[in-house]
Amino acid sequence: GNIDVDMKKVFDKERDLKEGEKNLKVAEDFLEENKSKPNVKVTPSGLQYLVMKEGSGASPIKTDRVKVHYVGTLIDGSEFDSSIKRGEPTVFGLNQVIKGWTEGLQLMNSGAKYEFFIHPRMAYGARSRPQIPGNSLLIFEVELIEVINKK
Repeated sequence: GNIDVDMKKVFDKERDLKEGEKNLKVAEDFLEENKSKPNVKVTPSGLQYLVMKEGSGASPIKTDRVKVHYVGTLIDGSEFDSSIKRGEPTVFGLNQVIKGWTEGLQLMNSGAKYEFFIHPRMAYGARSRPQIPGNSLLIFEVELIEVINKK
């Protein structure tokens, strides 16, 4: 009966919690090692990034909309999202996305391509998402195609 369903919820929650703690440690170990790699820069908030290509166009501010191409992967290399696979760039407001993106994109000029290494606290935190376990470190290759100012 119902007691089984409730117990399963409790076990699932505990399993998620344990997995989340493990993922957080993996994320922090990765970032600790990653920041000593050549060309990896770290902002005061702890966002890590690598400049793959600099751009010469406009740089967005927090209230702008941007058009980007991106690929998102986990530490193990599995891809959870890609605008390139969908065949068209994505457009969004800088204040509508995860903190790591809001901060990271403001470092870029249009035409630039950066790789971001985003701590879970600047991403989705302990909440699991489809294809993204709780407390996952996220790696994004982002190309800033265009800054579309707020009308």
